[in-house]
Amino acid sequence: MKKFTLSIFVLLVLAMPLLAQKPQQPNAAEIQHQLKKLTVLGSALYIAAHPDDENTRLIAYLSNQELVRTAYISLTRGDGGQNLIGPEIRELLGLIRTNELLEARKVDGGIQFFTRANDFGYSKTPEETLRIWDKEQVLADLVYTIRQFRPDVLITRFAPAKYNYDTHGHHSASAILAEEAFKAAGDPKRFPEQLKYVTVWQPKRLYWNTSTWFYSRQGVEMDTAGKLKLDVGAYNPLLGCSYTELAAQSRSKHSSQGFGSAQVRGEEIEYLEYVAGDMAQNNVFDDVNTTWDRLPNGKAIGKLLNEVYAQYQPANPAASVGKLLEARKLLEALPKDYWRTIKLAEIDEVIKACLGLYLEAVAADEFLTAGQDFTVKLEAINRSGIDVKFNKASFAFNSKDTLLNLNLANNKDITFSSTLKVPATIGTTQPHYLRQDGTVGMFKVDEQELRNKPMTEAPLQVLLHIEVAGQLLAYTLPILYKYTEPSKGEIYRNISITPPVTANLQDKVLVFGDGSGKKVSVSVKGWIDNVASEVSLKLPAGWKSVPATQKVQLGGKGSETVVEFEVVPPAGESNGELEVVVKTSMGLYNLSSVIIDYPHIPRLVVFPKATAKLVRLDLKMKGQNIGYIAGAGDDVPSSLVQIGYQVTLLQGSDINLHNLRKFDAVILGVRALNTMDDLKFQMPIILEYSKVGGTVIVQYNTSHRLVMEDFAPYKLKLSRLRVTEEDAEVRILEPTHPVLNTPNKITEEDFANWVQERGLYFPSEWAAEYKAILSCNDTGEPACDGSLLVAPYGEGYFVYTGLSFFRELPAGVPGAYRLFTNLISLGKE
Repeated sequence: MKKFTLSIFVLLVLAMPLLAQKPQQPNAAEIQHQLKKLTVLGSALYIAAHPDDENTRLIAYLSNQELVRTAYISLTRGDGGQNLIGPEIRELLGLIRTNELLEARKVDGGIQFFTRANDFGYSKTPEETLRIWDKEQVLADLVYTIRQFRPDVLITRFAPAKYNYDTHGHHSASAILAEEAFKAAGDPKRFPEQLKYVTVWQPKRLYWNTSTWFYSRQGVEMDTAGKLKLDVGAYNPLLGCSYTELAAQSRSKHSSQGFGSAQVRGEEIEYLEYVAGDMAQNNVFDDVNTTWDRLPNGKAIGKLLNEVYAQYQPANPAASVGKLLEARKLLEALPKDYWRTIKLAEIDEVIKACLGLYLEAVAADEFLTAGQDFTVKLEAINRSGIDVKFNKASFAFNSKDTLLNLNLANNKDITFSSTLKVPATIGTTQPHYLRQDGTVGMFKVDEQELRNKPMTEAPLQVLLHIEVAGQLLAYTLPILYKYTEPSKGEIYRNISITPPVTANLQDKVLVFGDGSGKKVSVSVKGWIDNVASEVSLKLPAGWKSVPATQKVQLGGKGSETVVEFEVVPPAGESNGELEVVVKTSMGLYNLSSVIIDYPHIPRLVVFPKATAKLVRLDLKMKGQNIGYIAGAGDDVPSSLVQIGYQVTLLQGSDINLHNLRKFDAVILGVRALNTMDDLKFQMPIILEYSKVGGTVIVQYNTSHRLVMEDFAPYKLKLSRLRVTEEDAEVRILEPTHPVLNTPNKITEEDFANWVQERGLYFPSEWAAEYKAILSCNDTGEPACDGSLLVAPYGEGYFVYTGLSFFRELPAGVPGAYRLFTNLISLGKE
């Protein structure tokens, strides 16, 4: 809802990074909502494991009904999940989900934090999770956030450790860490190195946001006695919607996870169950002073702000500025304190809104390089009759002040430009948590003050010094790129600091099925004018490229050319890494460029290393032509092309029996039966293709939201069974079956070095016609035999597999290629 999204901006002044967003212009109702917020001094921190774990109903309610500062800390960025909107996985998916959370908080009014924990994939136990994460580091980040944000109450999404409920190991770990952090945050002996930046803080209480769902999973009926009850379904006329409607809008920002939500109206009860600290009787903020009385000499400020709210004139918001300035002057006189800092920033934003003061700083180029000159255009306009003066603009990155001393008369737009230089020492744009190599379970971030931040702030910022009726206010703005698109209007984007030149490989994994060479294309792009360069490939011992180097002369900024090398593998099996190196007069560069552009999040630009994994294996193939029905976030087709298959992507009218009979196999991508409604009509045709001699391979789907139940030729029941230990023993059940012998002999060695997991959502029941080929299980669990099921059907074969080929093939796992090739080869002479 656009109206509310604008109003929420004021709440996030000190918490959200300065990133691309059109300067906000709150309307009268939104300003009134913010004036009420100024009268409340309370806070709550919601704690869970992943993006989309948070209860947006409760966050919306606390932020907008209780009017307390409400934050969500997601211990991970969701890198280990699946992607329903595109091919990005792992770190790039984590980047998408980070920004989906930021967009969600703009809607529901919350603030967003993270820890350095990496979502390494599904975990069945908190013990495994805390072992793979560095428990002490994640706990330290949670404690730091509590000390920095200073919440009065902590609320967890997941059950306390004493319940031992069967959920995702990350979920349970988040509750365990919350309890430990609740105790540690107030103890100066725990993480004393943080006290250089923050002070100790003890929240009043810790509660669990429970529900009937948690209890029903244990076969227990929830007893609501003794639990706090909150009706989060109330309607807020200033926002024009209820908190449940707002929550649905917020949750729907998680597009990559397919979490578009219907809006619900009416009473909606949330339950809070006591965990630690002082027990509340009626309200989670019992005995917490959320008025200005909690500050020494704050009572007079609270009285003034309550008067401002009571006397607010929606048709003339500027009438509130006088008393807001009075309150601001009293607040400035108080000793430096957490709430003094927070409320000064909020008051300054509300004053700007009441004045109709519009401030903007934009550049004419989205991409800048270190040392480059560029022009920034500043705009300022006061839409009120109050005296406002624009004193100066300070560009800290240039150690430059532009003195102005301009009177901002009512509704008189002022613009001016200044030529600046990008610092020569500035770094290339890169999320702070991806700048260094971490571990499977942790990102590496050295700087304490960056560890819980969602994103790196805008690299270029300006501080505008504004005088309002004699009081000096300052506003920090990111310098953004702005342009006008005829079909959409004004578009704002973050400025990216680029290297002078980048090199992009077409494929991130290069698989060689024999000793033959393979053409490797490198796209070289200049981010400045006239770059002369020499491109080479850095290869492991035994590998070679022809030619060794190629000279490239690029023209104007943005020009791009493709050069080709032939990479020749060694005679035997080998793995390694290829790195592109571009030599210029300015130095050596080895970065690529990646642009992630979806309509629900800001455009993201990152510069990872220009590398590709090299895999040389002995691979035999039968069949050549593949028909592929793409699933969600599916990169398997390009992996098959790597090893020489001809892959045709099928959709719509392509799926007819005459056309399918041209293919040696038809493959359904991951979750295709969850995401493609047309398959309910097309599966009978696909099964008929199998019956007349074709091979059909269906990769994993979830049992939830299948487009049809009877998608297989014989009975097959999907479940939530999964094996998360990527090194779990794989036992061969049918050693003589063709799928393990033709054309490649599959042994236990082919299951070495798999990544993240063995597989997921295995069938739990199947008809006798299927042969279960493999068996595996996580430590201490019963065997799962449904990871790979193969059945003859008519003259062909039907295969269902929950093995995570969608992760293993793009990761270049040799055994996964050999096994998948055998699946395609079924029934071939």
